[in-house]
Amino acid sequence: MARPAKPPLPLRDGVGASAVFCPPGPWASLVDFLAERLPRVADWPERLARGDVVDEAGQPVAAGYTPNRRVFYWRYLADEPEVPFEERIVFQDEHLLVADKPHFLPVTPSGLYARQTLMARLRHRTGLADLIPVHRLDRETAGLVVFCVRSQDRDAYHQLFRDRAVEKVYDAIAPAGEGPWPRTVRHRLEEPDTEQFLQMQVVAGEPNAETWINLVEHLQGQQQGLARYELRPHTGARHQLRAQMNALGLPLVGDRVYPVLQPHENPPRFDAPLQLVAREIGFTDPVTGQRRYFSRDAATIARP
Repeated sequence: MARPAKPPLPLRDGVGASAVFCPPGPWASLVDFLAERLPRVADWPERLARGDVVDEAGQPVAAGYTPNRRVFYWRYLADEPEVPFEERIVFQDEHLLVADKPHFLPVTPSGLYARQTLMARLRHRTGLADLIPVHRLDRETAGLVVFCVRSQDRDAYHQLFRDRAVEKVYDAIAPAGEGPWPRTVRHRLEEPDTEQFLQMQVVAGEPNAETWINLVEHLQGQQQGLARYELRPHTGARHQLRAQMNALGLPLVGDRVYPVLQPHENPPRFDAPLQLVAREIGFTDPVTGQRRYFSRDAATIARP
Protein backbone atom coordinates (compact mmCIF):
# COMPACT_ATOMS: atom_id res chain seq x y z
CA MET A 1 0.00 0.00 0.00
CA ALA A 2 1.44 3.40 -0.97
CA ARG A 3 2.37 5.73 1.86
CA PRO A 4 0.36 8.98 1.91
CA ALA A 5 2.24 11.98 0.58
CA LYS A 6 3.52 14.37 3.21
CA PRO A 7 2.06 17.88 3.03
CA PRO A 8 4.53 20.44 1.70
CA LEU A 9 6.34 22.66 4.15
CA PRO A 10 4.74 26.10 4.40
CA LEU A 11 5.81 29.12 2.38
CA ARG A 12 7.70 31.88 4.15
CA ASP A 13 7.27 35.31 2.57
CA GLY A 14 6.26 33.44 -0.58
CA VAL A 15 9.46 31.36 -0.63
CA GLY A 16 9.14 27.57 -0.66
CA ALA A 17 11.45 25.35 1.36
CA SER A 18 14.61 24.09 -0.35
CA ALA A 19 16.11 20.69 0.41
CA VAL A 20 19.70 19.56 0.76
CA PHE A 21 20.80 15.93 1.15
CA CYS A 22 23.37 15.11 3.84
CA PRO A 23 25.74 12.40 2.52
CA PRO A 24 28.19 10.41 4.62
CA GLY A 25 31.28 12.50 5.24
CA PRO A 26 33.75 14.02 7.68
CA TRP A 27 31.66 16.94 8.94
CA ALA A 28 31.59 17.33 12.72
CA SER A 29 28.39 19.36 12.70
CA LEU A 30 25.51 20.30 10.43
CA VAL A 31 26.81 23.89 10.39
CA ASP A 32 30.16 22.70 9.00
CA PHE A 33 28.41 20.76 6.23
CA LEU A 34 26.00 23.56 5.30
CA ALA A 35 28.73 26.21 5.32
CA GLU A 36 30.77 24.09 2.90
CA ARG A 37 27.88 23.03 0.67
CA LEU A 38 26.07 26.40 0.61
CA PRO A 39 28.72 29.03 1.41
CA ARG A 40 26.71 32.02 0.16
CA VAL A 41 24.49 31.69 3.21
CA ALA A 42 26.55 33.22 6.02
CA ASP A 43 24.17 32.79 8.96
CA TRP A 44 23.77 29.01 9.32
CA PRO A 45 24.43 29.03 13.13
CA GLU A 46 21.70 31.65 13.62
CA ARG A 47 19.26 29.74 11.39
CA LEU A 48 19.80 26.53 13.35
CA ALA A 49 19.39 28.38 16.64
CA ARG A 50 16.09 29.88 15.41
CA GLY A 51 14.79 26.51 14.25
CA ASP A 52 14.89 27.57 10.58
CA VAL A 53 16.53 24.32 9.41
CA VAL A 54 14.00 21.50 9.66
CA ASP A 55 13.32 17.87 8.78
CA GLU A 56 10.61 16.53 6.44
CA ALA A 57 8.00 16.94 9.19
CA GLY A 58 8.93 20.60 9.66
CA GLN A 59 10.63 19.98 13.02
CA PRO A 60 13.88 21.85 13.83
CA VAL A 61 16.96 19.64 13.49
CA ALA A 62 19.80 19.34 15.97
CA ALA A 63 23.22 20.84 15.30
CA GLY A 64 24.95 17.45 15.11
CA TYR A 65 25.63 15.92 11.72
CA THR A 66 23.46 12.95 10.72
CA PRO A 67 24.16 11.48 7.26
CA ASN A 68 21.67 10.03 4.76
CA ARG A 69 18.84 12.43 5.39
CA ARG A 70 17.41 15.59 3.87
CA VAL A 71 17.13 18.87 5.72
CA PHE A 72 15.12 21.86 4.59
CA TYR A 73 15.67 25.60 4.73
CA TRP A 74 14.12 28.72 3.25
CA ARG A 75 16.23 30.42 0.63
CA TYR A 76 16.59 34.05 1.63
CA LEU A 77 19.59 36.29 2.10
CA ALA A 78 20.02 39.05 4.65
CA ASP A 79 21.45 41.41 2.01
CA GLU A 80 18.80 40.77 -0.65
CA PRO A 81 18.13 44.05 -2.51
CA GLU A 82 14.60 45.38 -2.13
CA VAL A 83 12.91 46.23 -5.43
CA PRO A 84 10.82 49.38 -4.73
CA PHE A 85 8.14 48.74 -7.36
CA GLU A 86 4.90 46.79 -7.14
CA GLU A 87 3.57 44.06 -9.39
CA ARG A 88 -0.07 44.07 -10.51
CA ILE A 89 -2.41 41.13 -11.08
CA VAL A 90 -4.32 41.80 -14.31
CA PHE A 91 -6.16 38.46 -14.57
CA GLN A 92 -6.80 35.38 -12.46
CA ASP A 93 -8.98 32.28 -12.75
CA GLU A 94 -8.69 28.66 -11.64
CA HIS A 95 -6.04 27.89 -14.27
CA LEU A 96 -4.01 31.05 -14.91
CA LEU A 97 -2.76 34.16 -13.20
CA VAL A 98 -1.34 36.97 -15.35
CA ALA A 99 0.76 39.64 -13.64
CA ASP A 100 2.26 42.92 -14.80
CA LYS A 101 5.88 42.73 -13.63
CA PRO A 102 7.78 45.92 -12.83
CA HIS A 103 11.28 46.60 -14.09
CA PHE A 104 14.16 45.16 -11.99
CA LEU A 105 12.09 42.39 -10.36
CA PRO A 106 13.25 38.84 -11.26
CA VAL A 107 10.54 36.35 -12.17
CA THR A 108 12.03 33.46 -10.16
CA PRO A 109 14.75 33.13 -7.48
CA SER A 110 18.31 33.53 -8.72
CA GLY A 111 21.54 35.04 -7.48
CA LEU A 112 20.81 37.63 -4.81
CA TYR A 113 17.04 37.35 -5.16
CA ALA A 114 14.62 35.00 -3.39
CA ARG A 115 11.85 36.97 -1.65
CA GLN A 116 12.19 39.89 -4.05
CA THR A 117 10.93 37.93 -7.04
CA LEU A 118 7.62 38.02 -8.85
CA MET A 119 6.88 34.37 -8.04
CA ALA A 120 7.55 34.77 -4.30
CA ARG A 121 5.56 37.99 -4.06
CA LEU A 122 2.56 36.47 -5.84
CA ARG A 123 2.67 33.26 -3.80
CA HIS A 124 2.75 35.31 -0.60
CA ARG A 125 -0.03 37.61 -1.80
CA THR A 126 -2.40 34.92 -3.07
CA GLY A 127 -1.47 31.95 -0.87
CA LEU A 128 -1.12 29.80 -4.02
CA ALA A 129 1.87 27.61 -3.15
CA ASP A 130 1.88 25.84 -6.55
CA LEU A 131 1.95 29.06 -8.59
CA ILE A 132 4.71 28.84 -11.19
CA PRO A 133 5.58 30.91 -14.30
CA VAL A 134 5.23 29.22 -17.67
CA HIS A 135 7.69 31.59 -19.39
CA ARG A 136 10.27 34.21 -18.42
CA LEU A 137 11.09 37.88 -18.77
CA ASP A 138 14.52 39.33 -18.09
CA ARG A 139 14.82 41.04 -14.71
CA GLU A 140 15.26 44.38 -16.47
CA THR A 141 12.15 43.95 -18.67
CA ALA A 142 8.69 44.93 -17.43
CA GLY A 143 5.33 43.57 -18.51
CA LEU A 144 3.07 40.55 -18.61
CA VAL A 145 4.06 37.18 -17.18
CA VAL A 146 1.72 34.17 -17.27
CA PHE A 147 1.60 31.82 -14.27
CA CYS A 148 0.04 28.38 -13.99
CA VAL A 149 -2.16 28.01 -10.90
CA ARG A 150 -2.50 24.20 -10.71
CA SER A 151 0.45 21.79 -10.74
CA GLN A 152 -1.42 19.31 -12.96
CA ASP A 153 -1.65 21.92 -15.75
CA ARG A 154 2.04 22.84 -15.86
CA ASP A 155 3.18 20.49 -18.61
CA ALA A 156 0.46 21.67 -21.00
CA TYR A 157 1.28 25.35 -20.54
CA HIS A 158 5.04 24.80 -20.67
CA GLN A 159 4.62 22.86 -23.91
CA LEU A 160 2.59 25.72 -25.37
CA PHE A 161 5.51 28.10 -24.86
CA ARG A 162 8.11 25.55 -25.96
CA ASP A 163 6.17 25.14 -29.21
CA ARG A 164 6.10 28.96 -29.61
CA ALA A 165 2.34 28.83 -30.12
CA VAL A 166 2.11 32.22 -28.43
CA GLU A 167 1.72 35.75 -29.78
CA LYS A 168 3.70 38.43 -27.94
CA VAL A 169 3.78 42.20 -28.41
CA TYR A 170 6.41 44.45 -26.84
CA ASP A 171 6.87 48.21 -26.65
CA ALA A 172 10.42 49.60 -26.80
CA ILE A 173 12.12 52.99 -26.95
CA ALA A 174 15.30 53.36 -28.99
CA PRO A 175 16.94 55.86 -31.33
CA ALA A 176 14.77 56.77 -34.31
CA GLY A 177 15.96 54.69 -37.25
CA GLU A 178 15.34 54.93 -40.93
CA GLY A 179 12.99 52.37 -42.42
CA PRO A 180 11.49 50.84 -44.22
CA TRP A 181 8.94 50.19 -41.46
CA PRO A 182 7.47 47.79 -40.64
CA ARG A 183 10.05 45.14 -41.37
CA THR A 184 10.96 41.61 -40.29
CA VAL A 185 14.55 41.06 -39.20
CA ARG A 186 16.31 37.70 -38.96
CA HIS A 187 19.64 36.96 -37.29
CA ARG A 188 21.59 34.07 -35.88
CA LEU A 189 22.27 34.73 -32.20
CA GLU A 190 24.81 32.75 -30.21
CA GLU A 191 26.29 33.06 -26.74
CA PRO A 192 30.08 33.58 -26.99
CA ASP A 193 32.51 31.60 -24.83
CA THR A 194 34.21 34.73 -23.50
CA GLU A 195 34.01 37.11 -20.55
CA GLN A 196 31.23 38.86 -22.48
CA PHE A 197 29.03 35.77 -22.09
CA LEU A 198 26.02 37.89 -21.13
CA GLN A 199 25.91 39.41 -24.61
CA MET A 200 24.35 37.39 -27.38
CA GLN A 201 26.34 37.80 -30.59
CA VAL A 202 25.09 38.06 -34.16
CA VAL A 203 27.01 35.49 -36.23
CA ALA A 204 26.84 34.01 -39.70
CA GLY A 205 24.56 31.03 -40.24
CA GLU A 206 20.95 29.91 -40.32
CA PRO A 207 18.79 32.51 -38.49
CA ASN A 208 17.39 31.44 -35.14
CA ALA A 209 15.86 34.80 -34.19
CA GLU A 210 13.05 36.53 -36.09
CA THR A 211 11.18 39.68 -35.06
CA TRP A 212 8.64 41.94 -36.77
CA ILE A 213 9.45 45.58 -35.95
CA ASN A 214 7.50 48.77 -36.58
CA LEU A 215 8.33 52.36 -35.69
CA VAL A 216 5.08 53.61 -34.11
CA GLU A 217 5.91 57.23 -33.31
CA HIS A 218 8.75 59.73 -33.11
CA LEU A 219 9.09 61.15 -29.60
CA GLN A 220 9.37 64.84 -28.82
CA GLY A 221 10.64 67.13 -26.07
CA GLN A 222 13.40 65.65 -23.93
CA GLN A 223 13.11 62.43 -25.92
CA GLN A 224 13.79 64.12 -29.24
CA GLY A 225 15.66 61.72 -31.51
CA LEU A 226 14.03 58.66 -29.94
CA ALA A 227 11.12 56.59 -31.17
CA ARG A 228 8.63 54.09 -29.80
CA TYR A 229 8.69 50.72 -31.53
CA GLU A 230 6.32 47.77 -31.55
CA LEU A 231 8.15 44.43 -31.53
CA ARG A 232 6.57 41.06 -32.29
CA PRO A 233 9.03 38.19 -31.82
CA HIS A 234 8.36 35.01 -33.80
CA THR A 235 11.11 33.05 -32.02
CA GLY A 236 12.40 32.96 -28.47
CA ALA A 237 16.18 33.33 -28.40
CA ARG A 238 17.75 34.74 -25.22
CA HIS A 239 17.94 38.56 -25.27
CA GLN A 240 16.42 38.38 -28.74
CA LEU A 241 14.79 41.80 -28.87
CA ARG A 242 17.68 43.62 -27.23
CA ALA A 243 20.30 41.93 -29.40
CA GLN A 244 18.40 42.38 -32.66
CA MET A 245 17.65 46.05 -32.05
CA ASN A 246 21.31 46.57 -31.20
CA ALA A 247 22.31 44.76 -34.42
CA LEU A 248 20.23 47.34 -36.31
CA GLY A 249 22.19 50.13 -34.63
CA LEU A 250 19.18 50.93 -32.43
CA PRO A 251 20.09 49.84 -28.87
CA LEU A 252 17.25 50.14 -26.39
CA VAL A 253 17.29 53.06 -23.98
CA GLY A 254 18.48 51.95 -20.54
CA ASP A 255 20.14 48.73 -21.77
CA ARG A 256 23.15 47.89 -19.59
CA VAL A 257 24.14 44.90 -21.72
CA TYR A 258 23.97 46.19 -25.31
CA PRO A 259 25.94 47.64 -26.99
CA VAL A 260 28.45 47.86 -24.09
CA LEU A 261 28.28 45.45 -21.13
CA GLN A 262 28.32 47.61 -18.00
CA PRO A 263 29.54 46.51 -14.55
CA HIS A 264 27.08 44.87 -12.18
CA GLU A 265 25.84 47.21 -9.48
CA ASN A 266 24.83 46.09 -5.99
CA PRO A 267 22.55 47.56 -4.89
CA PRO A 268 21.19 48.17 -8.39
CA ARG A 269 20.21 51.58 -9.68
CA PHE A 270 16.47 51.98 -10.13
CA ASP A 271 16.41 55.34 -11.91
CA ALA A 272 17.14 54.25 -15.49
CA PRO A 273 15.04 51.19 -16.43
CA LEU A 274 15.41 49.32 -19.68
CA GLN A 275 12.79 50.70 -22.05
CA LEU A 276 11.27 47.35 -22.97
CA VAL A 277 7.79 46.25 -21.89
CA ALA A 278 5.84 43.07 -22.69
CA ARG A 279 2.49 44.68 -23.53
CA GLU A 280 0.28 41.86 -24.83
CA ILE A 281 0.27 38.08 -24.97
CA GLY A 282 -2.17 35.68 -26.64
CA PHE A 283 -2.65 31.96 -27.18
CA THR A 284 -5.21 29.18 -27.36
CA ASP A 285 -5.44 27.70 -23.88
CA PRO A 286 -4.32 24.03 -24.04
CA VAL A 287 -6.35 23.16 -20.92
CA THR A 288 -9.67 24.90 -21.57
CA GLY A 289 -9.54 25.41 -25.35
CA GLN A 290 -10.38 29.09 -24.83
CA ARG A 291 -8.81 31.89 -26.83
CA ARG A 292 -6.78 33.95 -24.38
CA TYR A 293 -5.45 37.45 -25.04
CA PHE A 294 -4.14 39.65 -22.25
CA SER A 295 -3.05 43.27 -22.26
CA ARG A 296 -1.45 45.58 -19.71
CA ASP A 297 -4.21 48.05 -20.56
CA ALA A 298 -7.14 45.70 -19.86
CA ALA A 299 -7.54 42.44 -17.99
CA THR A 300 -8.43 40.60 -21.17
CA ILE A 301 -9.18 41.82 -24.67
CA ALA A 302 -10.81 40.07 -27.57
CA ARG A 303 -8.88 39.18 -30.67
CA PRO A 304 -10.22 37.43 -33.80
